[in-house]
Amino acid sequence: MNSVSPSAVQYIVAGGAHEDKPSAQSRRHNGHGSVPDGIREGSGEPDEVDRLKAKFMSAWNNVKYDEVDRFRQAFVSCVWLTYRREFPQLEGSSLTTDCGWGCMLRSGQMLLAQGLLQHLMPLDWRWADCHPLTDVDFEVLKPRSPSRPAGMSLPSFSSSWTSPISQRDPSSGSSEGHRRTPARCPAASHEPQVEALHRKLVSWFGDHPSAPFGVHQLVELGKESGKRAGDWYGPSVVAHMLRKAVARTAEFHNLAVYVAQDCTVYKGDVMRLCELPESSETGWKSVIILVPVRLGGESLNPSYIECVKNILKLKCCIGIIGGKPKHSLFFIGFQDEQLLYLDPHYCQPVVDVTQGNFSLESFHCNSPRKMNISRMDPSCTIGFYAQTKKDFESLCSAVSEALSSSKEKYPIFTFVEGRGQNYGLEGQSGGSMDGPANIFSCNRMSRNNKRGSTDEFVLL
Repeated sequence: MNSVSPSAVQYIVAGGAHEDKPSAQSRRHNGHGSVPDGIREGSGEPDEVDRLKAKFMSAWNNVKYDEVDRFRQAFVSCVWLTYRREFPQLEGSSLTTDCGWGCMLRSGQMLLAQGLLQHLMPLDWRWADCHPLTDVDFEVLKPRSPSRPAGMSLPSFSSSWTSPISQRDPSSGSSEGHRRTPARCPAASHEPQVEALHRKLVSWFGDHPSAPFGVHQLVELGKESGKRAGDWYGPSVVAHMLRKAVARTAEFHNLAVYVAQDCTVYKGDVMRLCELPESSETGWKSVIILVPVRLGGESLNPSYIECVKNILKLKCCIGIIGGKPKHSLFFIGFQDEQLLYLDPHYCQPVVDVTQGNFSLESFHCNSPRKMNISRMDPSCTIGFYAQTKKDFESLCSAVSEALSSSKEKYPIFTFVEGRGQNYGLEGQSGGSMDGPANIFSCNRMSRNNKRGSTDEFVLL
């Protein structure tokens, strides 16, 4: 599938609701195909059935538009963290960029950022300045019936990534209320306090030594496992680095990070980590659970594909860090057999997040990418978030059900009662992704470069 030009994307995004009798030109742009049977030029007034057909089609396309726009809002609101250049020199090295070696660190940052968005931001928060999607092939579905559309499915996110919209009956027709100009997210919060918190959250991942989750701090934590700036980091090592980074940040006294041991989540360990004294206000710390797993030998075991998709659907899932071999990505959803991801392989100039009104634009991506799930490296780390003890119990139940969908005899990982051995950061292996770094040219990975592979564009 090929990408469309930004102007074509703008047309589709801004088109909004369609009239009952769209023009031939708009039908070509929006992929509606031919006019319903019975409505032809020169055929006179359509009968009542044809009018109902046209009305139904118009309403159905509005429902489809809402889904596309909801996807846009959720995707663009994600925090996007990429290679940066010209930041302060990393201690113990002469490096002032992580281009070519830091992609797993950036993927880990994005996973943590998504957990913090859930932890701190309002449930239905969307970035107020989110932009229209670009480099996307928008193919509007042509419904054969309300329950069986003929065409590509919409991307599936975890329900935590999308805010619910009111369900409308497709046969109820279009209304003036459905017309919109989505240059800004309609569900976005413009409250100054909320946007200030969003900006503060992004600043925690800034590229300077004092940022608690910045590359400088993560590289320092990596030294405890024998890693240095410029080395390749695996998803398991990064999971433990994130755990230590959160534990050392005073602002997050009410949040813990738990890393599973040997593909096992020990409920007793999570309870011990999260339970607070009875005198505390909540009695429970919110928790981000990171599960390093291996989904096959040299390549992904196809038996796990359905299980991975079911995990990404869960409300408690905050994403997966992994990627292709020696090429880390942050997976956030899927569309049919394609994984949707945020790509850290864009070398952008450093942004001084210590300035009060620093630009947020380079921290949000409006160009979704995808890859076939069969190309996924088997070594990865899956992330979950639970705000309360009840949420944790629901998480255990929901994830266990998703894990049972695997065709393999043994699940990807398990939940067990009791406590396990307390492993530290040392000795943890990231599997096949811990090998030598695959070095990329900064120029080749510049943000404005066009990609050669057409399979990376998302079809909506």
